Amino acid sequence: MTGTWINVGTVLVGGLVGWGLGARVPARVREGATVGVGLATVVLGLRLALETQNVVVLLLAVILGGALGSWARLGERIEHLTGRAEGLFRGRPVGEGWLTASLLFCVGPMALLGALQDGLYGDWSLLAAKSILDGISALTLAAALGPGVLLSLGVILLYQGGITWAAALLSSHLAGLSPGTPAVVELSAAGGAVVLALGISLLRLRDLRAADFLPALALAPFLAWLLSHL
Repeated sequence: MTGTWINVGTVLVGGLVGWGLGARVPARVREGATVGVGLATVVLGLRLALETQNVVVLLLAVILGGALGSWARLGERIEHLTGRAEGLFRGRPVGEGWLTASLLFCVGPMALLGALQDGLYGDWSLLAAKSILDGISALTLAAALGPGVLLSLGVILLYQGGITWAAALLSSHLAGLSPGTPAVVELSAAGGAVVLALGISLLRLRDLRAADFLPALALAPFLAWLLSHL
């Protein structure tokens, strides 16, 4: 899990620096930075979503995932949990920063493939490169959205660390995974759709409750695998 620990370290440092800077930045400037984060998030989400190799898989994953998430009230439950954490940061809102950072740091091929490489081959070079990008992003996000960005550290540990640990245990079955594998491609594309919803919410165009679409991340690779075996 060397790569994941490096990633956690860079996000921690970047988040702390950004949080410290954000407190000294005028509200108007922070608002402009938030809009910039929203625009960048929309662009990233579109790029990832358009890489799908099967639009049917993407549509089904997003539609069914959104329905499941709404039925389970994932967005409401996450807001409730993050509301409890606000006391740790003197009442500063943390939900938006946590969700934005968690999705940006964990959705996409670099997080998945980097964690797999670390677990399968002990190669953490891809996660090291990702860590530099995430550290810079954490600084920007924390300056704009506040201390909630730091809560994404737990998600990085659970997601990337969990994948690395599982890959080490199941190395004989996972060695065939690559960036072009349908399950990996569609997972990334579905993640892009969720990130796009998040970007739209950050721009205050509409509150889409991006967390409600999280089940799509599990459905997309399953549907891709299912269609490839039909």
